[in-house]
Amino acid sequence: MLRKIDCVMVRVGDLEAATAFYARVFGLRPLWYDESSVGMGMPETDAEIVLHTMDLACDVSVHYLVDDVLAAVAAYEQGGCVIREPPFDIAIGRCAVLEDPFGNAVCILDMSSGARQVARP
Repeated sequence: MLRKIDCVMVRVGDLEAATAFYARVFGLRPLWYDESSVGMGMPETDAEIVLHTMDLACDVSVHYLVDDVLAAVAAYEQGGCVIREPPFDIAIGRCAVLEDPFGNAVCILDMSSGARQVARP
């Protein structure tokens, strides 16, 4: 049984630069280090973003919740991200896709239109 998201693995070419970038731009804090990885903590969960330099195949899309997509896009772009997909409407609010300096997609969304209602059959 799946219990929760433990971590999101993000491959980077320069671990030191990525750690500094993710702390400065996204407000994450380093929790632990090893020779090929750094676990970064988020303020509202015990799930981690693990920055790593390992050669792992990965085809996963993760969306991060933010308070306001428009404000986050502006801040993240100023911090060094590139906009892949500008903000667009979704059922619960807005979404955007950015790219970090290491080529990784950073998908963000807000719930400005309210959370989804539980579907009942």
